[in-house]
Amino acid sequence: MTKLLQISSAALAFGSTVAAHGFVQYITSAGIQYLGWDPGFRYQDPLPSIPGWYANNPDIGFVEPQSFGDPDIICHKAAAPGQEYVQVEAGSTITLQWFTWPESHVGPIFDYLAPCSANGCADDDKNDLKFVKLAQVGLKPNVTWETNWLEAWVVDDFIKNDFLWDVEIPADIESGTYVLRHEIIALHSAWDVNGAQAYPQCINLNVTNGGNRKITEGASPTTFYDPEDPGMHINVYGGVTEYPFPGPELWS
Repeated sequence: MTKLLQISSAALAFGSTVAAHGFVQYITSAGIQYLGWDPGFRYQDPLPSIPGWYANNPDIGFVEPQSFGDPDIICHKAAAPGQEYVQVEAGSTITLQWFTWPESHVGPIFDYLAPCSANGCADDDKNDLKFVKLAQVGLKPNVTWETNWLEAWVVDDFIKNDFLWDVEIPADIESGTYVLRHEIIALHSAWDVNGAQAYPQCINLNVTNGGNRKITEGASPTTFYDPEDPGMHINVYGGVTEYPFPGPELWS
């Protein structure tokens, strides 16, 4: 057991008593398990030193569309940097373990990456981070209007896979420290213009054995979404067969 896991279980017990939405509880890389931010950690003094970013989300809640242009959308409400790093080799895959996720909360899943400053991520200002989009998934292939709306989305497979999600780190990316921004957007209430729910999760990575490709064209998540985007203001109960992804294009 690493020092990152030698933390009182009191905070984790908090999570088990609030069966609300979800958060990334663990990150596994090369067989080593690290901690994401658990909302129960806010009751510890001092706060644990972990790779997951602090967030003021004791209700395991979300960032609403009215805040899509505010810093809360970057790494969740009142987010502050994690102080440790997940050690990951370029070209490898890390696995995120969510605490839970409601069946009804269908929608897209995104992975973004931003390089940190030369001093590392622990002291960086979230407003200075520039992210590129690594991956996006929404509807499953071959979805037709007859498809059950709950089973039409890839998030359905994520739930059936015990809330596990794999993130592939590009093999050619430059070695260094990065912030992984992983996000699920729930659309079950998105028929209303302010009904979408964003659940951004941020995690510090230290990437080793990388290539020579740099991230130079990223942007702040405060510029990614608009409440009126077709992928944000949408009726998922109305036989959706194509999903227009919001946010930037994939980093090719």
